[in-house]
Amino acid sequence: MKKVWVEISRSAIKENIRTMRRRLRKGTELFAVVKSNAYGHGLVQFSSIAEGYGVDGFCVDSVVEGLKLRKNGLKKPILVLGPTLPFNSLREAQEANIAITVSTLEGLAKLAKTKSPPEFHLKIDTGMHRQGFQLSELPKVIRQLTTNNLQLTTKLTGIYTHFASAKDLNYPTFTDFQFHAFKKALKMFSAGEKSSGKNLLRHAAATGGTLVSDEYHLGAVRVGIGLYGLWPSRELELQLPSVRFKPVLSWRALVSEVKTIPAGGYVGYDLVERVTRPTKMAIIPIGYWHGFDRGLSGVGEVLIRGRRARVLGRVSMDLIVVDVTGITVRVGDMATIIGRDGKDAVSAEEFAQKIGTSHYEVITRINSLIERVII
Repeated sequence: MKKVWVEISRSAIKENIRTMRRRLRKGTELFAVVKSNAYGHGLVQFSSIAEGYGVDGFCVDSVVEGLKLRKNGLKKPILVLGPTLPFNSLREAQEANIAITVSTLEGLAKLAKTKSPPEFHLKIDTGMHRQGFQLSELPKVIRQLTTNNLQLTTKLTGIYTHFASAKDLNYPTFTDFQFHAFKKALKMFSAGEKSSGKNLLRHAAATGGTLVSDEYHLGAVRVGIGLYGLWPSRELELQLPSVRFKPVLSWRALVSEVKTIPAGGYVGYDLVERVTRPTKMAIIPIGYWHGFDRGLSGVGEVLIRGRRARVLGRVSMDLIVVDVTGITVRVGDMATIIGRDGKDAVSAEEFAQKIGTSHYEVITRINSLIERVII
């Protein structure tokens, strides 16, 4: 019997895909962003379900992730968003029909020397200043693509950028600034006499940009957090009350021990918490190894039999202790770490607020070795 597991809701995935499809402009493709173990949801498990419900392709972080999808039978287009560094990864990508991202002149030169390069997309830096060619570099890029290099030109299948703050409605002008810069880049490629720019798949929007305006939809959108049933920001959620997402992930564990200690007893490492009354405690076999952050010591809450139970003392590597005084609890009862139990729920957003981070980090840090169970 599993003592810790993550549940993945098939019906929630289906509903979230439908929700995003309803927002898309006609002809825009929906690529599911499944990088980093599908944001903690299980790369193969989530992607297999999403492919069955009709997403048009997948975005991963590395060729390794792409190969894992191919080895598990997924057929839809795959784009690697992260850098591809090892030389032999180019050959593996080409053989598995995985497109990579090229974002530097050095990377483009390396690809040009490759006997059988994979398909690739160019990434344009329009203001986020991470990966990407700056607009001033694009004349060199176009020359490198079109000068005696027909093979490389035919392998170029897409061009894209990434918005820095589309989910933040306080800064809409910066997204517009980026989009304007991207349109300049597109015109430069379309103007190239030998470039195949008119046939490139153009994409810019992630979940936030997709929801904010259909102007940003272009040929495809790259949707991550929305498909997992979470909002990119609270501001955007409040702005769009008609859009409903269903959280896909629930995190559960079994109570492994129940005991009562007297008033004045200490709990856990470093004696950081001392109870002031006789206290009934439940021990749950999760800890910071599993992704239950140490910052939740003394403040985190889980649900047992639909009731909240606060973490007592330090979060350990593999165990937490919670206060279940007044709750009927037995060994083997289920504790909900993230998700719903009865009328109450602990959300990834609540989890994140208590440790001063984002819900993106909370879900992606759930240990990948924990079994993902499809329900």
